[in-house]
Amino acid sequence: HGLHAAARTALALSGRAVPLVMTWHTRRYAEGARRQILNLLERRAARAAAVVLAPSSDLVDLARERGARDARLAPVVVPHPRSDGTGGEGKVRAELGAVERPLLMAVGSLVPHHGFDVLLDAARVWRRLDPVPLLVIAGEGRDRNALQRRIRDEQLPVTLIGGRDEVGELLAAADLAVLPSRWEGRSPLAQEALRAGVPLVATAVGGVPELVGRAAELVPYGNAEALARTVVRLLGDPAARARLAEAGRVQAAGWPTEDDTIAHVLSVYDELAQPLATGRVR
Repeated sequence: HGLHAAARTALALSGRAVPLVMTWHTRRYAEGARRQILNLLERRAARAAAVVLAPSSDLVDLARERGARDARLAPVVVPHPRSDGTGGEGKVRAELGAVERPLLMAVGSLVPHHGFDVLLDAARVWRRLDPVPLLVIAGEGRDRNALQRRIRDEQLPVTLIGGRDEVGELLAAADLAVLPSRWEGRSPLAQEALRAGVPLVATAVGGVPELVGRAAELVPYGNAEALARTVVRLLGDPAARARLAEAGRVQAAGWPTEDDTIAHVLSVYDELAQPLATGRVR
């Protein structure tokens, strides 16, 4: 699971007739010498694997570029917890301080590629609205102090609440979900938002467009103006939000289930195990 694990496993399997299945679920970015090392790691892992499974078409293409013999699309499904039926959205909004104002929700580790710096740029625009929307970001990471300084110094309507387990409950209470990332495969936030019928504004990157179809508003990565403009438009158009909410539920209903995902992976293992029984290994 992942580049480092696959590269280490390939080394351990050297000279042994044991097929390696690699799941490649994220795209890494680096510059200079680190970029060269990353490219080497990607090539070594991709070429060693009998099958590479990836959640988005762009990662499948990358695996093939790096020399994968067999790279396949294998959507990963976020487990879908059952609602307890208590309808606690009002309580959540009260706890977050968004009883009489719009609530925007973002989730992710506080690192550069998740684009939260761009999201803060956008927040400078919608703070002019009345009432002022509150943006809540759930997650932890090395950029927390820098983001918190910006929020304080620029007096932005943004709250960092740290890592949370109850992401589904937070999303269910939101008026909009926002995903500003540089890259995503099958984003857990996007999956949970569409399932819950929460309108989503996301960057058109990686596997996001093929995951959400027309059930979300997509903007270019790094374009704070486009992001802010889209959020402001949706906040002022309840009918458009309702259409997105319904489209999201329909889109989510067509995704593979957890059982589908498990069955697919097991079928790959079975496929690779058959040649082992006859002494013919790929």
